[in-house]
Amino acid sequence: MQLGVIDIGGTFVKYAAVDEEGAFLFHGSVPTEAAKGGEALVAKVQRLCDELMGKVQLDGISISSAGQIDNVNGRVVFATDTLPGYTGTELAQRISAHTGLPAYVENDVNCTALGEYWKGAARGTRDFLCVTIGTGIGGALFLNGELYTGSHFSAGEIGHINLYPNGTLCTCGQSGCYEQYASSLALQRRVTEQFGEGWELKAYFEQVKAGNREAVQLFEHWLDDLTTGLQTLVHLLNPELIVIGGGISAQGDFLQQTVLSSLENKIMPNHRQSLQIKMAEHDNKSNLLGAAKNFLDKSGMEQVSN
Repeated sequence: MQLGVIDIGGTFVKYAAVDEEGAFLFHGSVPTEAAKGGEALVAKVQRLCDELMGKVQLDGISISSAGQIDNVNGRVVFATDTLPGYTGTELAQRISAHTGLPAYVENDVNCTALGEYWKGAARGTRDFLCVTIGTGIGGALFLNGELYTGSHFSAGEIGHINLYPNGTLCTCGQSGCYEQYASSLALQRRVTEQFGEGWELKAYFEQVKAGNREAVQLFEHWLDDLTTGLQTLVHLLNPELIVIGGGISAQGDFLQQTVLSSLENKIMPNHRQSLQIKMAEHDNKSNLLGAAKNFLDKSGMEQVSN
């Protein structure tokens, strides 16, 4: 079986062809251009499907998408202004009609968790929290080996935990949300404000590791915000593992150790005993792997029920 998998994020749309074992046949990415609106985004995804079908004989399409997703009907229940005009999109139906192939859609963070549970850092772990740090912050929760999506497909919106009442206005319409302070975008914004244009996070982290005083101070401020949010989640959920995904997971052992050290100073002793922090093993491909896993699970379920 060969699948076309697509990840719709606030900054980039990633796409790939993957086989049933999770091996990538090829992959690429294009800018999301979210400001053009939901219809333009659907048209972009349709063009990527055409490109994928032109290169590989596909058996289906599976999409990982930002926003709250009805994963039964493949519908975007809600999306913030990061993706304007996207709420209400019947994405699975439209992609299936365009391609003539079965199509499934799942939330992007849920897909990251599925990918890491299948082939990555959470293999063999039945209770874990996945936190993706990128344009925003998202969460996914595995309980007893199953993804928990909530009563209306909206569990895991941890980026909108209130960190600072009356703080920075968020794209969701509220103020002081976690992702306005602890996302990669928030860190990039702080870096640009302090060091000027042209400083990307990769170069910035090199300065942090080299001991640049100003860079370290800024990092410690961001890390404190990040782990304050995680403190709430650990005390609420008591997970055995937190998997951190998104592009920032490329910082590997450095980020893993600093997050764990900061978090351990904030949580109660019993929560601290067995908690592990791991970086996603597949960097920005975890959600593409998870989209493939979602297709295999859903199509398998349908075959059994039929």
